[in-house]
Formats: sequence, C-alpha cells, structure tokens
Amino acid sequence: MSFAALGSLLVAIFMQLVGGYVNRRIPLLSRYNIPDPITGGLIFAVLASLALEFFDFHIVFDQSIKPLLLLMFFAGVGLCADLRMLKRGGKALPIFLALLLPFILIQNLTGVAMARLLDLHPVFGLVAGSITLTGGHGTAAAYTDGFAQVNNLQMVVELGMMLATVGLVVGGIIGGPVAQYLIKRHGLRSAAEEAAETHVFHEAPAPMTTHSVLVALAGVLTAVIGGQWLAALFSDIPVTIPEFLWCMVLGIAIRNLLPVAGVQVDDRPAEIISSVSLSLFLVMTMMALDLLDVARSAGPFLLIVLVQVVVVIVYALLVCFRFMGRDYEASVTTAAFLGFSMGTTATAMANMQAISAKHGPAPTSFLIVPLAGAFFVDIINAFVITIMLSLPFVGG
Repeated sequence: MSFAALGSLLVAIFMQLVGGYVNRRIPLLSRYNIPDPITGGLIFAVLASLALEFFDFHIVFDQSIKPLLLLMFFAGVGLCADLRMLKRGGKALPIFLALLLPFILIQNLTGVAMARLLDLHPVFGLVAGSITLTGGHGTAAAYTDGFAQVNNLQMVVELGMMLATVGLVVGGIIGGPVAQYLIKRHGLRSAAEEAAETHVFHEAPAPMTTHSVLVALAGVLTAVIGGQWLAALFSDIPVTIPEFLWCMVLGIAIRNLLPVAGVQVDDRPAEIISSVSLSLFLVMTMMALDLLDVARSAGPFLLIVLVQVVVVIVYALLVCFRFMGRDYEASVTTAAFLGFSMGTTATAMANMQAISAKHGPAPTSFLIVPLAGAFFVDIINAFVITIMLSLPFVGG
C-alpha cells in the first residue's frame, strides 16, 4: 500500500495526534516528557512491522517533504532567537563544545572495548560508537562504505544504518526522563515558573492574527530559500556547511534586524511553525522504521548500544549538567545532549521542546544546541574518529 505526498502528510499528522493522546493518557510518558512524535511514530512502526511480518502487508510513504520540514524547523528556530535575551548565556556554547570532545572519545573507546569483548573487529566498535550514534545516518553512510571496501567487513553498511536508527529512537526516549529527574532532584524552575510562583505577571500578549502568522511564514520561507541558495553558493568551500545551518543563521539575522528597522516581531507564530515542522519530520522518520528487521539484524550490537546508553547517561548527569551550570537551562541542554549523542539534532530539539512545553522556555539552550549539533560536533567527531582509526589496536 502506497501513500502519495499529501496522504503521507495526513497520516503523519494523525499519528502525531495519536502520540499526544497516548502521552496524556499514560502518566508515565507524560511525566518523563516523551516527545509526542516519538510515541506516535513508534506506535505506527510497531503496527506496520507486525502487519508486514504476519500479513505481508507493506506500507510505503512518500517522504519527499521531509527535507523541507527540517529546513523550516531550523529557520523557525532562528526566527525565535532574540540575541538580546541570550547575552547572559554567552559562555554556554564554548563550554558545551568543550564537553563534546572527551565524550566522543569515551563513546568510541567504549565501543571498541565492547567489540573486543564480544570478539568483533574493533572497527565495529567505532561503528557502534560516535560514527552512528553521534554522527547519525549521514556519517554512518560516509564511513561504513569505506570500511566495507578497505577492511572487507561484511554487512557493515547495513549495520551502520541499523545502529543509527536504534540510536535515534533511544535518544528520543531517554532525554526527557533524565531531564525530569534533574529538575525534580534539584528543584529547578524556569524563569516562567519562577515568575508564576512569585506572582510576577506580565500583561497578556495580544492574540495572534492572520497578519502575524503570515509575517512569520514569510520569514521562515525567506530563510529556507535563502539558506538553500547560500548552501549551493558555498558548496565548494573546504568546510561543508549544511543547508539547515544556513537557514537558521538567516532566521537569526531576520529576527534581530527587523527590530532595528522598527518592525515589532511576535515570536509565537514562528515557534508554532517550527514546532509543527519538527514534529512532522520526526513522526514521518519513526513511521518508516521496520522494527522487526532492526531487531533481527542487531544481534550482539544491541548489547553495545545498551552499554553506550549507560555511558551517555552517566556523562550527562555527572559532567554535562554540572558544567553547564546546574540550573534549568542546564537540564534542558542535558536532554538535548542525550538526544544528539545517541540520535540527531532533530531528536535533541524534540527533547527540548517536550521539556520547555511543560516547564517553560530555555532560550540559551535553543540557540547553542542547533549550532553545536549541526556543525561543530561533526568537526569534532571527524577529528576523534581519524585519531581512533590511526591507532594500531583499532584500524592502524
């Protein structure tokens, strides 16, 4: 059974609503901030996998709209970034980046150690490390193709895709519970919650209008189109800057230049457009998973992933949260760290949205995490992987 683009989008919207309904009805999911698209997408993936296994009923979606949704999300993030509110968090980005290098090294050393323990080639440990978990599907495809040819490792490409998929699912599941644990244990409050507790209320904002929504949509689409153009224009430079980072930077520029020109900006429509775009992107990604195939292919690598989950949670609790300031923003950043250390930047952003929707905004986190996860982490990851491959007990 095949769905065209519009039908695929409708199914994704329906499963997003189902995920929200299930999260509200099951207190455990709501309490630990599991993102609605993760829940809805996984429900569909389970049902679709069972239908394929027992009834040979195959469902195919047209996912051609996914790249546009991702670009619209990052453009919307940029349009909500008021740099005047972020001055106090100026040190957060370099601190966060400084935490990534040792973690990626630990992630790879853990993978290699587990591979040796399971009598596997140590390169498989890197594949079950930062290549797939921090790097995601793109980095996995880039490295595993070379491993298949140079190291003659069988099924390494398929394994890389499978591990990246498992990481994406896990990253979307563990971020919320860890953040909720930190918030509860340390009695953390967002600025909005503190204002409510001290009875400091601001004047109710004006209702959104068709005009304000159209202005936000025009800004998002301008950032998307401009970002695509800039990505194509600078495609030949030595350092590859992804399209979505261009879109976010243009969104930031638009948001902060309009007030200079005397134009008042309402962030709420852009927030909604961004949130909807990310939710649909994630739910469509999750819906396409063949969970039974993943389970059959995983074998001993699921054990490595399980150990990696323990490692990343311990690092997040003892290192990331502590050095990011041990406050509410730090808890949100920690959830994002778990998201893209096991999955993707989109997973990290979904974790943050789930927490901020419940407890209040975290503007610094929403600025530094896309920058770190979309650009700097790839450079750091490539640097660490190159060093690991040069070691004689790994790939040397």
